[in-house]
Amino acid sequence: MANEYDVIVIGAGTGGYVAAIRAAQLGLHVAVVEKQKALGGTCLLWGCIPTKALLEHAHALKVVQNAKEWGVTIGEAAVGIDMTQVQARKDKIVTGLTKGVEFLFKKNKIDWVRGTARLIGNGGVDVFEGDKQTLRARKEIIVATGSAPQSVAGIAIDRKRIITSDEAIGFREVPKSIAILGSGAVGVEFASIFRRFGSDVTILELLPRLVPVEDESVSAELEKSFRKQGITSHTGAKVTSAKTEGDGVEIEAELADGRTETLRADYLLVAAGRGPVTAGLEAERVGLRLDKGYIKVDAQYRTPVPGISAIGDVVTLGGPGHPQLAHVSSAEGIIAAERIGGQDTRPLNYDRVPGCTYCDPEIGSVGLTEREARGRGFDVRVGTFPFGVLGRAKMAGETEGFVKIVAEKKYDEVLGIHMIGWRSTELVAEATLALRLESTVEELIRTIHAHPTMAEAVGEAAHATHGAAIHA
Repeated sequence: MANEYDVIVIGAGTGGYVAAIRAAQLGLHVAVVEKQKALGGTCLLWGCIPTKALLEHAHALKVVQNAKEWGVTIGEAAVGIDMTQVQARKDKIVTGLTKGVEFLFKKNKIDWVRGTARLIGNGGVDVFEGDKQTLRARKEIIVATGSAPQSVAGIAIDRKRIITSDEAIGFREVPKSIAILGSGAVGVEFASIFRRFGSDVTILELLPRLVPVEDESVSAELEKSFRKQGITSHTGAKVTSAKTEGDGVEIEAELADGRTETLRADYLLVAAGRGPVTAGLEAERVGLRLDKGYIKVDAQYRTPVPGISAIGDVVTLGGPGHPQLAHVSSAEGIIAAERIGGQDTRPLNYDRVPGCTYCDPEIGSVGLTEREARGRGFDVRVGTFPFGVLGRAKMAGETEGFVKIVAEKKYDEVLGIHMIGWRSTELVAEATLALRLESTVEELIRTIHAHPTMAEAVGEAAHATHGAAIHA
């Protein structure tokens, strides 16, 4: 006889485990099927947490390398990075967080079924690898299987020299050189890590600018900063081939000016995006609709099959651009769980999803870019304020970047806020709340921002939007 639950979640990433906890809080009996050795999914095990831990180490090295300016004496030995200690600390952080999720499962009486699952119809889930058994959901199955790194045509990932972020987080030695295919969040974050650690870094981006989803002014600022740091960036570059040659990789690329260039690096990191994990799920056999591997859902994350929902990186809502972000997966998981639990729910507004990129300098953004706002027909006005003017930025030695506000003239509503610079991934929280509350620029102006802080740049950018910046 099948083990019965109210809700069965397939996948324990930031969408799955959050959905499970919220469903359990609402009094539902919940099981989660997860094949990994620990809970937390890509974010905790392979993505957000380990990469940001490495970035924090890179920032620590940056501070120490400038110790003389800070008046800190550290001895005569050359400053370096101990990758064995870096990896040990990173692993300790990851383990602590995954154990925290395991504790939350016990606290909320959620059963963790260790194994790989497939759908068998009529509320059934077959765990066919690991702890083999058949489970049945009385109310709902939530598919939260997430995404995995994908390559591009003509490039075979061997996970030795041509690698993904999964391998890059585990380096025990700093590579002398690394080429990075793609300049989205993953690509530019690893560019910052390895350049600070001492690698020669080259970015190859097919589109005309770095971080192409960001506001164009942010892209330009990042490219300028990377150039100053010694990171080589080729935009408008198409990689046509890559093959392992001895202890390195030979890469051919067609550059924006039409020239073909051959590059050689110790490693090629393929950071060209992520694809949905649906292989082996038997999704189409039970009636789910797929679009390029993504599961089609409605605004409440229901599939066409009653009793099956899907959330996170594995879904599409029928249009392009569903964000593959941990915090989006969690928000979707809460909505799905609350709907199943009989709560009143409202669809997410994906125009108000914050994006954070933890490169150096950091990027935080929410809402429409200037180009998007004009494309939607808004009468746009913008205001920009540089971090470098701020006392707090000067104290920290972090003067790069700016805050940019995109607003519309008629009602003064804030449409988007985009920033690049130190602490931008924290400051974007205020920006997100402003959009959530449909704030006007005037309201941001009248909001007192503490001094001296980096957040003052948000208030000053609001003043600048009305043509009246105080300190610029």
